[in-house]
Amino acid sequence: VGLASYALVGFWYTDRKKDFVGTEGHRAGGIAMWASPSHAGAKAFIMTKAGDTMMLAGMFLIFAYSGTFGFKELLQNQGWAVQMAHQNLLVPAAILLFGGAIGKSAQFPLNEWLLEAMTGPASVSALIHAATMVKAGVFLVARIAPLFFALAAFGMTQFFEVVAWVGAITAFLLASQAIANPEIKKVLAYSTGSQIGYMMMAIGIAGLSTNFAEGYTAGFFQLISHAMFKAALFMGAGALLHVVGSRFMTDMGGMRKYMRKTYIFMFLAAISLAAAPLITLGFWSKDAIFAAVLGSGYVHSLPLFIMAFVVAIMTAFYTFRMIGMSFFGKKSPHLEELEKTGHHPHEVRPIVWVPFAILAVATIAIGVVGFAFGAQLQHIFADYLAKYFGITQQKQLQLLQNPATTTQLVKPHTETKLFLGLNPYAATASFGAFAIGGFLGYMFYIARKIDPQIISKNIVTRGIWKFLYNRWYLNSALYWGAVIGPVAIYRIIWRYFEFTVMEGISHAFEFSMASFSRVVKAGQTGITQTYLFVFGVGIMIIIMLLLL
Repeated sequence: VGLASYALVGFWYTDRKKDFVGTEGHRAGGIAMWASPSHAGAKAFIMTKAGDTMMLAGMFLIFAYSGTFGFKELLQNQGWAVQMAHQNLLVPAAILLFGGAIGKSAQFPLNEWLLEAMTGPASVSALIHAATMVKAGVFLVARIAPLFFALAAFGMTQFFEVVAWVGAITAFLLASQAIANPEIKKVLAYSTGSQIGYMMMAIGIAGLSTNFAEGYTAGFFQLISHAMFKAALFMGAGALLHVVGSRFMTDMGGMRKYMRKTYIFMFLAAISLAAAPLITLGFWSKDAIFAAVLGSGYVHSLPLFIMAFVVAIMTAFYTFRMIGMSFFGKKSPHLEELEKTGHHPHEVRPIVWVPFAILAVATIAIGVVGFAFGAQLQHIFADYLAKYFGITQQKQLQLLQNPATTTQLVKPHTETKLFLGLNPYAATASFGAFAIGGFLGYMFYIARKIDPQIISKNIVTRGIWKFLYNRWYLNSALYWGAVIGPVAIYRIIWRYFEFTVMEGISHAFEFSMASFSRVVKAGQTGITQTYLFVFGVGIMIIIMLLLL
């Protein structure tokens, strides 16, 4: 998978300037913030391999104690878990497994590769960076989560805490960065990592709840809905890039006049990403996550919920920003220049827009009955968990009664429902997040009632924007900490070893050989009598030895 990802990201035999991502010349913390396809492909390969290495370490650690990789065998015979728990290795092994998901699904701190993987074609991004490959990590966590929940008596709540908080932090980090980025595919990449963070948080909170199926279903629900609307958005972005010839939204503007179908279907997919209430699939999946967090009984659920709520606001904002900058406002100078050269903006052919139109319409069509879809999904997963993992309501309640469990982390699950099965607090948050983020995005970038340039006129907001645009300087820290720093240390060690150790050994050898040479040379007088004398003495010594 890593090799295939590398080949798809660095898809051309040479690095073409038009395929680079990032603004040329932009540097943060001394590190270039633009990347070629070959560099981005190598970065994706190396960073995901770091996660894969952790995953393999976790797998073989568990295998060393259990002698099997089978889920069924691991669940039936829990002696391996007892041994590992007694040696404090069970939770670390689970976290190592989660490391594979962190790498493959671009979660913090291995998230930086996904942003530069946008050098690949939009169709590739729609397939592997929205619906399939980056979801592999989520699927891995979803597969191992029921097994580890069944081992809750061995302190596995710590593992689920790590999963939930890594997801929440990733969602917040990447959503905040999407607000300040001018490239349409990178905005979608930030959004992808952020939405996957939601999925991880949902699965993590499932393991911290006495209603495991609720959070588990919410994570899968978000996975399904995100695959649909994000793939549609990536393909729509590809259509825009094809027509405009630029990845920057500042080079677009007013495109709804020329690409009416692309605009309509991208808008439908976008409001699902922004979680427009009641009519979009994205609303129901996000509301399910909010409800799972609020009702979990996890003692630190409030900070998690606040982070999820803020992320939802930012998601609605950057989504409307993306639509506004691409399809509304005046034509950009870039478009005017294209028209002067005879390249007039136009709608793409049906073979391009029909696929994402189907996905966009589906997000609304299913969204209209999203409450029933979500309820049926939870029923399916509840049966699956009970049948194959024995996770029933009674088994979940034992989590609080077992003294070996970290009981202070989890309280009894609470559930409050109103019309259409909505949790009133979660629904209020969902409506509120869309209203706040959507309103701000609309006022800044669609209605243009507020000039976005106002941000650059204030030193505080300008500083915040620069901080977000520079990706929290995390990419710079990654290069300094994992590449430049270690190479510099290696260079210092190498120079010391070469100029001090190796040259010292060389000089010592030279001195010893010279000294030995002088000793040997002392006997080389060049006088024949001396040689005959030494030869004669030697013969006498040999004869005496033979006579003895």
